[in-house]
Amino acid sequence: MTMTNASHAASIEERFPEAFNPPFLKRFGPLLTVIALILYGIYSVWFFDIPKIVAEAHWERVGLYLGEWISYDVQPEFRLSGSKITPRYPRFSPLGDDPHPDWVTQNADGTVTVDVGGTQKMVTLSKTEVTVLNHGQSVVVALTSGQPKVVGTPPAWMTVYDDNVLANLGFAGDVSIDVDRVKIRKRFLGWPNFIFDTQSKFFGKSASEVATLLISGPQLEKGTSNWALAFDNFWNNSGWQHGDVITKLLQTIVMAFLGTLLGAVFSFPMAFLAARNITPNRFANHLFKRFFDFLRSMDMLIWALFFTRAFGPGPLAGSAAVFFTETGTLGKIYSEALENIDDKPREGVSSTGADNVLVQRYGVMPQIVPVIVSQTLYQWESNVRGATIIGAVGAGGIGLKLWEAMATNANWENVAYMVLLILIVVFLFDMASNALRTRLMGPNVR
Repeated sequence: MTMTNASHAASIEERFPEAFNPPFLKRFGPLLTVIALILYGIYSVWFFDIPKIVAEAHWERVGLYLGEWISYDVQPEFRLSGSKITPRYPRFSPLGDDPHPDWVTQNADGTVTVDVGGTQKMVTLSKTEVTVLNHGQSVVVALTSGQPKVVGTPPAWMTVYDDNVLANLGFAGDVSIDVDRVKIRKRFLGWPNFIFDTQSKFFGKSASEVATLLISGPQLEKGTSNWALAFDNFWNNSGWQHGDVITKLLQTIVMAFLGTLLGAVFSFPMAFLAARNITPNRFANHLFKRFFDFLRSMDMLIWALFFTRAFGPGPLAGSAAVFFTETGTLGKIYSEALENIDDKPREGVSSTGADNVLVQRYGVMPQIVPVIVSQTLYQWESNVRGATIIGAVGAGGIGLKLWEAMATNANWENVAYMVLLILIVVFLFDMASNALRTRLMGPNVR
């Protein structure tokens, strides 16, 4: 019995040698792949010197920038050389032209108290000294020696320079002290004057006051209804530029839609010529496939740079960049979908004596429509994001506005506003494409 079992096992092993003695790569391939990935990761860490980058990175700026996305600051400056200490505010201050905030108090003895961050963060100014209170620690900076001088040992949150003392009060703000002036930066949560700017006749009014004016109040501007005036003030808000931002956002959407639509229209017939099983002409196949490779090998950003030189800055250059990129991308996707179809339906339609057009219509199209719809809608969603990026190089759309706001390094709340609008548009487009895909292909399609 044992000899029989042994001979039977040997017979099976002889008939299926690869199952009992697989090749080396098949046996150890997964292990070698894991080892190669680990080694590549170690090499990448060394090549990019990631430990040094992590150690030298300014991580504190991350929190600072993110904080500025959801906040703004007011920067009063106090001159100490005049007869009275009075604040001066920068031009286009969020508080308006002649602000009198309740956090700046003129005391009876001629000093001024500024509430920077509640009772724990206060600044008191006189002509001879500045007292900074931060988390219960009070520090006096004397101004009588020709330069600001900290009385005692400066705390860790205070930096002393030759002619300036800087007190960092955290997120609440900071205080810059010179011998003849003090500049205070006080930070507030929120977006200032988002609805109406300081030049609007609705500025400074509460929501209930604005509602009353819109419903039954007297006209604020003769010959113009309060509704029309409110919309005009919102649309032409000088700080937030809602009208320009929304117009540029619509340009981005149009660029993405037009570029994707033209790319799909032009690539669709060329895909039939590139597919080997549809067009049995090797020269045509290679010609159109290489053409698709050429169009998609250049990134959309490169095409945008090219077309902005050719047509000048604007949405036309952006639409052309999306169109060229999508013609190459969708052409490759469509042609590969055609090459992977099942030939039996096509052969069945052809056997009925139908001409070539009907063969493609009834034997090919039903198989590739799901791929065409799904991939085209996905590219449409993706190109909304892509059109935002190419806008930064002059191709029109909201990308240029976003780049301008980031370049100032001071309007991060405007950056947050535009990023939020882009996120909303991408979210809505995702919902719309899913609904359209379900309607065209059925509810069970994933």
